[in-house]
Amino acid sequence: MADVAKNWIVETDWLADHLSAPDLIVLDGSWHLPTTGRDAKAEYNAEHIPGALFFDIDDLSDEKSSLPHMLPSSVKFASRVKKMGIGDGMRIVVYDTYGLFSAARVWWTFRAMGHRDVAVLNGGLKKWKAEGRPLEDMPPIARTARHFTPQVNAELIRDMDDMKAYVQKGNMQIVDARPAGRFEGKDPEPRPGLRGGHIPGSRNVPSAAILNEDGTLKSRDELIALFKGAGIDPAGRVVTTCGSGVTAAMLSLALAVAGQTNAGLYDGSWAEWGQDNGLPIATGPAT
Repeated sequence: MADVAKNWIVETDWLADHLSAPDLIVLDGSWHLPTTGRDAKAEYNAEHIPGALFFDIDDLSDEKSSLPHMLPSSVKFASRVKKMGIGDGMRIVVYDTYGLFSAARVWWTFRAMGHRDVAVLNGGLKKWKAEGRPLEDMPPIARTARHFTPQVNAELIRDMDDMKAYVQKGNMQIVDARPAGRFEGKDPEPRPGLRGGHIPGSRNVPSAAILNEDGTLKSRDELIALFKGAGIDPAGRVVTTCGSGVTAAMLSLALAVAGQTNAGLYDGSWAEWGQDNGLPIATGPAT
């Protein structure tokens, strides 16, 4: 798993070969936009990779925040994952139903809490099913509680004050994962009450652009070219953002594969910045 910690991605054949490993935890990190009407937990109960546990992004979040699925306190996070049987030194592989979407948010969350040995299943449940691999609909066997030591990695987390300073100084590469129409302010946001546009000075790499048609992640060289084409140097300091911090993690994962393992993520994202709060916005293509 040393290569996993280095490369952040595992393939379906690797996971199939290691499903019975005692130190491996597989997590279903599926999450859906409220507008889809889908229930990720119900879908998990109906079918999941054998032995996988369900990681509820909305539930394991900061309950004191009015913003969606904000990073929880380290105390809350450690308490919950301990009860799930996730402990220090364990190998974690995360997948979701789309291929590569919300699994990246779970990957980022564990890294933000200091856990290094975490990777995303390339192509997710979609690829696993397409290959005819086994599924189950029964609850996983309860695991014994383990000790989990949170060590918050502040480099990976950015808040509104950080972003305001970056905009004022113009000293940070900011890349937005939303579709171009929302980034430019042409298309409405899925959450009511938000303005259209983007954080001034930010660039746009829509999250769908980092994926192949089958939902797997593009190659390292393709990702580097994609970011550079949008005006982002993956070798430099970068902060990712999106609508609510989910697809921003997809860009953080892509940047990690491209070599930038310390990209920050603006957790509040447009759900916070886009409110009618007087913060500056820009519209139209990135300039």
